Amino acid sequence: MSAFLQLAFLIAVILLAAKTAGYLSVRLGQPSVLGELLVGILLGPSLLDLLHLPFLDGEHLGETITELGELGVLLLMFIAGLELHLEELTRNTKVSALAGIMGVLTPVLLGTGTGLLFGFEPRSAFFLGLTLGATSVSISAQTLMELKVLRTRVGLGLLGAAVFDDVLIILMLSIFLAVVTGGTSATGILLILLRMVIFLAASVAFGLYVLPKMVRVAAKLPISQAVLSLGIVILLFYGVAAEVVGGMAAITGSFLAGLMFARATEKERLMQGVSALAYGLFVPIFFVSIGLAVNIRELQADALLLTVVIIVVAILSKLFGSGLGARWAGFSWRESWQLGAGMVSRGEVGLIVANVGIGVGLITGKEFSAIVGMVLATTIVTPPMLRALFAKPKKKIEQESTPEGKEA
Repeated sequence: MSAFLQLAFLIAVILLAAKTAGYLSVRLGQPSVLGELLVGILLGPSLLDLLHLPFLDGEHLGETITELGELGVLLLMFIAGLELHLEELTRNTKVSALAGIMGVLTPVLLGTGTGLLFGFEPRSAFFLGLTLGATSVSISAQTLMELKVLRTRVGLGLLGAAVFDDVLIILMLSIFLAVVTGGTSATGILLILLRMVIFLAASVAFGLYVLPKMVRVAAKLPISQAVLSLGIVILLFYGVAAEVVGGMAAITGSFLAGLMFARATEKERLMQGVSALAYGLFVPIFFVSIGLAVNIRELQADALLLTVVIIVVAILSKLFGSGLGARWAGFSWRESWQLGAGMVSRGEVGLIVANVGIGVGLITGKEFSAIVGMVLATTIVTPPMLRALFAKPKKKIEQESTPEGKEA
């Protein structure tokens, strides 16, 4: 079987399994994303090891599936941005800042304390805290969209808090690695901050003043799906620019691209096209690929206590950290817990940070194993937590969300 046919087989199996698991999850009263995450674990090296079946010998199959999944998360965050308006997000700046900052500082402090308690070196303990401070909002965004509460002030605050979280974690990680490795000066750290500011300012300016004209021109061209193609091009460029120029996560760039397109007159046509492409192919691959990247068999038995403690600290630190930040910004207690729960998932972001740590020798294989267990647990518990916290009469949800998604 050729490498292409092997890839075709994998995609077919992943899509069928993802949609079946998503359907069963919904029938059980849970978001479909939970089923897709769990079936990814079953298909991965933890049980079936789909990528290493005897007749699959393609050298780069696993890497290709991962990259297709990364396209899925970019499309997912672009759709989340399309659901909102920039004005709605800016009205929630206070809660976004407090929830985002508290959602980083609390896990970092508690994670560092946990590391010291288990005998880690101070620098390794602090790196553990940084790992717990990361957030992957893509899982929560998908769950909130399924629950149709993304445009409530909880959803708006969550997405804004995730941006603050991303910026703060990158700054702290950059400063920490500079101190540990001696590879970056104070000037270099200031340059990182300047790059972030330049990217954010340039992306917003482009989206406000240039993008609307491009959309109007594309809509008039005698080209099939011109607006859809423009949208995909822009979201990919924003994702690339976020990492290359701003030093931020690519998902932050694609989310900003969606926010900019949300103002366009062709928004509905674009939403239909991107949603079909994303949910029909790339997004299911992304959720399944998270499970494919985790091997439960490699979780070391002697790290079991450490793993359990880190999982508990990871969940509670985000729940209380971001939750208290939201409460101080004026949210009700229920809204605060909802926002805090949305920040719990570490997803692929946590794995990326952990890989940086093991690459520079800040954590051992045992500690990495515990962190992988934490990433897996927090990613799986987030959808049902959100479902439970939003499980209330629909009438009450509508009262909390104004027609334009404004704060009450």
